[in-house]
Amino acid sequence: MRVDQFDFDLPNERIALRPVRPRDAARMLLVRPGGRELLSDKGVRDLPAILESGDALVFNDTKVIPAQLEGTRLRGEISAGIGATLHMRVGQDRWKAFVRPAKKLQVGDDVLFEGFGTRLTAEVLEKADGGEVLLAFDRSGPELDAAIAAVGHIPLPPYIAHKRGEDEQDRQDYQTVYAEKEGAVAAPTAGLHFTPELLSALKERGVEQHKVTLHVGAGTFLPVKADNTDDHKMHAEWGEVSQETAEALLAVKARGNKVVSVGTTSLRILESSARENGKISAFSGETSIFITPGYRFRAIDALMTNFHLPKSTLFMLVSAFSGLDHMKAAYAHAISEEYRFYSYGDSSLLYPQEGAI
Repeated sequence: MRVDQFDFDLPNERIALRPVRPRDAARMLLVRPGGRELLSDKGVRDLPAILESGDALVFNDTKVIPAQLEGTRLRGEISAGIGATLHMRVGQDRWKAFVRPAKKLQVGDDVLFEGFGTRLTAEVLEKADGGEVLLAFDRSGPELDAAIAAVGHIPLPPYIAHKRGEDEQDRQDYQTVYAEKEGAVAAPTAGLHFTPELLSALKERGVEQHKVTLHVGAGTFLPVKADNTDDHKMHAEWGEVSQETAEALLAVKARGNKVVSVGTTSLRILESSARENGKISAFSGETSIFITPGYRFRAIDALMTNFHLPKSTLFMLVSAFSGLDHMKAAYAHAISEEYRFYSYGDSSLLYPQEGAI
């Protein structure tokens, strides 16, 4: 499909620069395909009333690391400023990263990152298209993790970072309350709306809560530059679905209840784990799944997600689930009703269009 089919106009003032407080006070647009009359303005706190006892929410328990690094390229007596966003760990001492400006780096260059009394050096081992490099650091394992935490910054999405700098509040705001496994460089933002109180209310309602892991990469920030969706390349991300979770979700489906994905990240790893017959199975490894209209969903029955960028892979995904025309109508409604967009914005609860599952 043409990428411009997924374009829409978004007023700048609809982009949220900070989350609402408390987290679960965010609004939520309920989207049932079939027409504008099936759009309902709700709140995230309405989830226990909307979902049924026996349904299951699936959360991504990845934890965001301060993966935005600012450093200096060292080449003889010549130095240059370099920005690097780590996006996938490929070894105890190695990360793939997107760098800027990429033209200033060559294979064999050293880059020095400093902050809070910590000096961290990396060598450029490989250089690929799109500003991607492979960095080998001068320390590994937990020692490297600690150094990155010292010198790094929370990698806020560009549409926020271009308007304000990262601060200490973002280290709390840009993390889910259930984050556990370090490795993401972008938050699974649908999960940012949950509070311990809301999770307790859902438990009392009888809604199951299960966790998967997808370490969200910086590729989620990259614009789609191709004119056709067939020509776009997704960057791989590492994820895992445990055998215990797979079996629990199969039991939910077997009794006729719904599997509700909290965020597109949970959806992507669940769909990567599902077989052709729809059976969810244990999974551990990389996935570069790219979902566009025409895709038949195997693992999920509903999707809770924030509002996404025009012409983004995530808007393509929600259009595949609930229908392109219907999602454009839903977004037009959200804009007119002054919903807050993107990572720190409001939420939506989507149900599938006919034929999507």
